[in-house]
Amino acid sequence: MIDLKSEEDLVLYRETGKIAGEILTRLIPEVKPGVSTYDIAKLAEKWIREDYDAIPSSIGQYDFQFALNSSINHVVCHGVPSRDEILKEGDIVNLDVTVKKHGFIADTSRMYLVGECSEEAQKLCHVTRECLIKGIEQVKAGNTLGDIGFHVHRHATRNNYTIVKEYCGHGIGRNMHEDPQVLHYGKKRKGLKLEKGMVFTIEPMVNEGSSQIEHLDDDWTVVTVDRKLSAQWEHTIVVTDTGYEILTLRDEEKDLVK
Repeated sequence: MIDLKSEEDLVLYRETGKIAGEILTRLIPEVKPGVSTYDIAKLAEKWIREDYDAIPSSIGQYDFQFALNSSINHVVCHGVPSRDEILKEGDIVNLDVTVKKHGFIADTSRMYLVGECSEEAQKLCHVTRECLIKGIEQVKAGNTLGDIGFHVHRHATRNNYTIVKEYCGHGIGRNMHEDPQVLHYGKKRKGLKLEKGMVFTIEPMVNEGSSQIEHLDDDWTVVTVDRKLSAQWEHTIVVTDTGYEILTLRDEEKDLVK
Protein backbone atom coordinates (compact mmCIF):
# COMPACT_ATOMS: atom_id res chain seq x y z
CA MET A 1 0.00 0.00 0.00
CA ILE A 2 1.33 3.43 -0.96
CA ASP A 3 1.28 6.14 1.68
CA LEU A 4 0.23 9.36 -0.07
CA LYS A 5 1.56 12.45 1.69
CA SER A 6 -0.81 15.31 2.50
CA GLU A 7 -0.10 19.02 2.15
CA GLU A 8 0.33 19.12 5.93
CA ASP A 9 2.91 16.33 5.68
CA LEU A 10 4.79 18.16 2.96
CA VAL A 11 5.17 21.32 5.03
CA LEU A 12 7.27 19.27 7.44
CA TYR A 13 8.87 17.08 4.79
CA ARG A 14 10.30 20.09 2.93
CA GLU A 15 12.37 21.01 5.98
CA THR A 16 13.74 17.48 6.23
CA GLY A 17 14.64 17.45 2.56
CA LYS A 18 16.31 20.84 2.80
CA ILE A 19 18.54 19.61 5.61
CA ALA A 20 19.65 16.54 3.65
CA GLY A 21 20.47 18.67 0.62
CA GLU A 22 22.40 21.21 2.68
CA ILE A 23 24.56 18.48 4.19
CA LEU A 24 25.71 17.41 0.71
CA THR A 25 26.47 21.01 -0.26
CA ARG A 26 28.37 21.69 2.95
CA LEU A 27 30.52 18.62 2.30
CA ILE A 28 31.81 19.93 -1.05
CA PRO A 29 34.94 21.66 0.37
CA GLU A 30 35.59 18.71 2.70
CA VAL A 31 35.91 16.18 -0.13
CA LYS A 32 39.58 16.53 -1.06
CA PRO A 33 42.77 14.49 -1.30
CA GLY A 34 44.09 13.20 2.03
CA VAL A 35 40.73 13.11 3.83
CA SER A 36 39.29 9.81 5.06
CA THR A 37 35.71 8.81 4.37
CA TYR A 38 35.40 8.09 8.11
CA ASP A 39 36.09 11.75 8.92
CA ILE A 40 33.59 12.89 6.29
CA ALA A 41 30.89 10.62 7.74
CA LYS A 42 31.55 11.78 11.28
CA LEU A 43 31.39 15.43 10.19
CA ALA A 44 28.05 14.84 8.49
CA GLU A 45 26.72 13.14 11.63
CA LYS A 46 27.85 16.08 13.79
CA TRP A 47 26.14 18.62 11.54
CA ILE A 48 22.89 16.63 11.33
CA ARG A 49 22.64 16.21 15.09
CA GLU A 50 24.02 19.52 16.34
CA ASP A 51 23.24 22.06 13.62
CA TYR A 52 19.82 20.76 12.59
CA ASP A 53 18.60 18.82 15.64
CA ALA A 54 17.83 15.97 13.27
CA ILE A 55 18.59 12.25 13.11
CA PRO A 56 21.14 10.58 10.79
CA SER A 57 18.67 7.84 9.98
CA SER A 58 21.08 5.43 8.31
CA ILE A 59 22.74 4.80 11.67
CA GLY A 60 21.26 1.64 13.12
CA GLN A 61 19.55 0.56 9.90
CA TYR A 62 20.53 -3.05 9.29
CA ASP A 63 23.42 -2.50 11.76
CA PHE A 64 24.96 0.29 9.65
CA GLN A 65 27.04 2.65 11.82
CA PHE A 66 27.51 5.83 9.77
CA ALA A 67 25.55 8.91 8.70
CA LEU A 68 26.33 8.31 5.03
CA ASN A 69 27.58 5.80 2.50
CA SER A 70 30.81 6.60 0.66
CA SER A 71 31.23 4.87 -2.70
CA ILE A 72 34.52 5.52 -4.48
CA ASN A 73 35.35 4.87 -8.15
CA HIS A 74 34.24 1.29 -8.93
CA VAL A 75 32.05 1.06 -5.81
CA VAL A 76 28.47 1.12 -7.07
CA CYS A 77 26.74 1.77 -3.74
CA HIS A 78 26.68 1.11 0.00
CA GLY A 79 30.37 1.84 0.53
CA VAL A 80 31.28 1.83 4.23
CA PRO A 81 33.31 4.80 5.55
CA SER A 82 36.70 3.88 6.97
CA ARG A 83 39.71 5.55 8.58
CA ASP A 84 41.82 3.63 6.09
CA GLU A 85 39.89 4.84 3.05
CA ILE A 86 41.74 8.02 2.09
CA LEU A 87 40.60 10.10 -0.86
CA LYS A 88 43.21 10.75 -3.52
CA GLU A 89 43.58 13.00 -6.54
CA GLY A 90 41.42 11.81 -9.42
CA ASP A 91 38.91 9.82 -7.37
CA ILE A 92 35.18 10.16 -7.87
CA VAL A 93 32.99 9.49 -4.85
CA ASN A 94 29.28 9.27 -4.18
CA LEU A 95 28.11 10.41 -0.75
CA ASP A 96 24.60 9.19 0.10
CA VAL A 97 22.93 10.71 3.15
CA THR A 98 19.58 10.15 4.88
CA VAL A 99 18.07 12.55 7.42
CA LYS A 100 15.03 12.17 9.66
CA LYS A 101 13.15 15.10 11.16
CA HIS A 102 9.48 15.69 11.98
CA GLY A 103 8.95 11.96 11.49
CA PHE A 104 9.95 12.00 7.80
CA ILE A 105 13.08 10.65 6.10
CA ALA A 106 14.82 12.32 3.15
CA ASP A 107 17.36 10.44 1.03
CA THR A 108 19.77 12.05 -1.41
CA SER A 109 23.23 11.65 -2.93
CA ARG A 110 25.64 13.40 -5.26
CA MET A 111 28.95 12.77 -6.96
CA TYR A 112 32.13 14.59 -5.96
CA LEU A 113 35.24 14.98 -8.07
CA VAL A 114 38.41 14.79 -5.97
CA GLY A 115 40.92 17.22 -7.43
CA GLU A 116 41.66 16.84 -11.14
CA CYS A 117 39.73 13.91 -12.60
CA SER A 118 39.98 12.28 -16.00
CA GLU A 119 37.66 13.35 -18.79
CA GLU A 120 36.14 9.87 -18.72
CA ALA A 121 35.30 10.17 -15.03
CA GLN A 122 33.86 13.65 -15.48
CA LYS A 123 31.70 12.51 -18.38
CA LEU A 124 30.32 9.55 -16.43
CA CYS A 125 29.35 11.77 -13.51
CA HIS A 126 27.76 14.33 -15.86
CA VAL A 127 25.74 11.80 -17.85
CA THR A 128 24.57 10.05 -14.68
CA ARG A 129 23.23 13.35 -13.38
CA GLU A 130 21.46 13.82 -16.70
CA CYS A 131 19.92 10.35 -16.27
CA LEU A 132 18.50 11.48 -12.93
CA ILE A 133 17.11 14.63 -14.54
CA LYS A 134 15.55 12.63 -17.39
CA GLY A 135 13.77 10.50 -14.81
CA ILE A 136 12.61 13.45 -12.71
CA GLU A 137 11.15 15.14 -15.80
CA GLN A 138 8.75 12.21 -16.20
CA VAL A 139 7.27 12.67 -12.73
CA LYS A 140 3.69 13.89 -12.98
CA ALA A 141 0.28 12.50 -12.11
CA GLY A 142 -0.89 10.14 -14.84
CA ASN A 143 2.56 9.10 -16.00
CA THR A 144 3.90 5.70 -14.97
CA LEU A 145 6.95 4.27 -13.26
CA GLY A 146 7.82 2.76 -16.62
CA ASP A 147 8.09 6.24 -18.11
CA ILE A 148 10.72 7.13 -15.52
CA GLY A 149 12.73 3.98 -16.01
CA PHE A 150 12.58 4.12 -19.80
CA HIS A 151 14.04 7.61 -20.05
CA VAL A 152 16.75 6.98 -17.45
CA HIS A 153 17.89 3.79 -19.17
CA ARG A 154 17.71 5.21 -22.70
CA HIS A 155 19.95 8.16 -21.83
CA ALA A 156 22.56 5.91 -20.21
CA THR A 157 22.70 3.48 -23.12
CA ARG A 158 22.78 6.27 -25.71
CA ASN A 159 26.01 7.35 -24.03
CA ASN A 160 27.38 3.79 -24.10
CA TYR A 161 26.93 3.22 -20.37
CA THR A 162 25.00 0.53 -18.52
CA ILE A 163 22.38 0.69 -15.77
CA VAL A 164 22.62 -1.40 -12.61
CA LYS A 165 19.31 -3.25 -12.42
CA GLU A 166 19.66 -4.94 -9.04
CA TYR A 167 19.07 -1.67 -7.14
CA CYS A 168 16.32 0.89 -7.60
CA GLY A 169 14.60 3.93 -6.18
CA HIS A 170 11.91 3.46 -3.58
CA GLY A 171 8.97 5.02 -1.86
CA ILE A 172 9.99 6.92 1.27
CA GLY A 173 8.34 8.84 4.09
CA ARG A 174 7.96 7.81 7.69
CA ASN A 175 9.97 4.72 6.77
CA MET A 176 13.16 4.54 4.75
CA HIS A 177 11.80 1.99 2.29
CA GLU A 178 8.14 2.16 1.29
CA ASP A 179 6.20 1.24 -1.83
CA PRO A 180 6.65 1.61 -4.74
CA GLN A 181 9.94 0.38 -6.16
CA VAL A 182 11.25 2.74 -8.84
CA LEU A 183 13.24 0.86 -11.48
CA HIS A 184 15.76 2.69 -13.65
CA TYR A 185 14.68 0.81 -16.75
CA GLY A 186 11.26 -0.01 -18.16
CA LYS A 187 8.71 0.58 -20.86
CA LYS A 188 6.72 3.71 -21.58
CA ARG A 189 3.17 3.76 -20.20
CA LYS A 190 3.79 0.56 -18.23
CA GLY A 191 3.79 0.01 -14.51
CA LEU A 192 2.16 1.85 -11.64
CA LYS A 193 0.46 5.14 -12.49
CA LEU A 194 1.76 8.14 -10.53
CA GLU A 195 -0.59 9.97 -8.16
CA LYS A 196 -0.40 13.28 -6.34
CA GLY A 197 1.19 12.79 -2.92
CA MET A 198 3.49 9.92 -3.86
CA VAL A 199 7.01 10.43 -2.52
CA PHE A 200 9.89 8.34 -3.80
CA THR A 201 13.55 8.43 -4.73
CA ILE A 202 15.09 8.26 -8.17
CA GLU A 203 18.73 7.15 -7.88
CA PRO A 204 20.26 5.69 -11.05
CA MET A 205 23.54 3.79 -10.76
CA VAL A 206 25.40 4.04 -14.06
CA ASN A 207 28.46 1.97 -14.95
CA GLU A 208 31.27 2.80 -17.34
CA GLY A 209 31.60 -0.85 -18.36
CA SER A 210 29.55 -3.93 -17.62
CA SER A 211 26.35 -3.67 -15.58
CA GLN A 212 27.42 -6.72 -13.57
CA ILE A 213 28.04 -6.21 -9.87
CA GLU A 214 29.22 -8.19 -6.87
CA HIS A 215 29.17 -7.81 -3.09
CA LEU A 216 32.31 -7.62 -1.00
CA ASP A 217 32.82 -9.69 2.14
CA ASP A 218 31.62 -6.87 4.43
CA ASP A 219 28.05 -7.64 3.22
CA TRP A 220 27.59 -3.95 2.39
CA THR A 221 29.86 -2.74 -0.37
CA VAL A 222 28.70 -3.32 -3.97
CA VAL A 223 31.31 -3.04 -6.74
CA THR A 224 31.48 -3.43 -10.50
CA VAL A 225 32.69 -6.89 -11.55
CA ASP A 226 35.07 -5.38 -14.12
CA ARG A 227 36.23 -2.71 -11.62
CA LYS A 228 35.36 0.08 -14.03
CA LEU A 229 33.87 3.31 -12.71
CA SER A 230 30.32 3.71 -11.44
CA ALA A 231 28.38 6.87 -10.58
CA GLN A 232 25.07 7.73 -8.91
CA TRP A 233 22.90 10.77 -8.16
CA GLU A 234 19.73 10.72 -6.09
CA HIS A 235 16.83 12.93 -5.06
CA THR A 236 13.63 12.52 -3.08
CA ILE A 237 10.66 13.61 -5.22
CA VAL A 238 6.97 14.25 -4.57
CA VAL A 239 4.25 14.11 -7.23
CA THR A 240 2.29 17.39 -7.23
CA ASP A 241 -0.75 18.90 -8.98
CA THR A 242 1.48 20.39 -11.66
CA GLY A 243 4.21 17.76 -11.93
CA TYR A 244 6.88 17.29 -9.30
CA GLU A 245 8.75 18.92 -6.45
CA ILE A 246 12.30 17.92 -5.50
CA LEU A 247 12.27 17.80 -1.71
CA THR A 248 16.06 17.47 -1.47
CA LEU A 249 16.90 20.18 -4.02
CA ARG A 250 20.14 22.05 -3.28
CA ASP A 251 20.83 25.74 -3.92
CA GLU A 252 23.66 24.72 -6.25
CA GLU A 253 21.24 23.07 -8.71
CA LYS A 254 18.38 25.45 -9.28
CA ASP A 255 18.56 24.46 -12.96
CA LEU A 256 16.52 21.40 -11.99
CA VAL A 257 13.49 23.57 -11.28
CA LYS A 258 11.25 24.20 -14.29
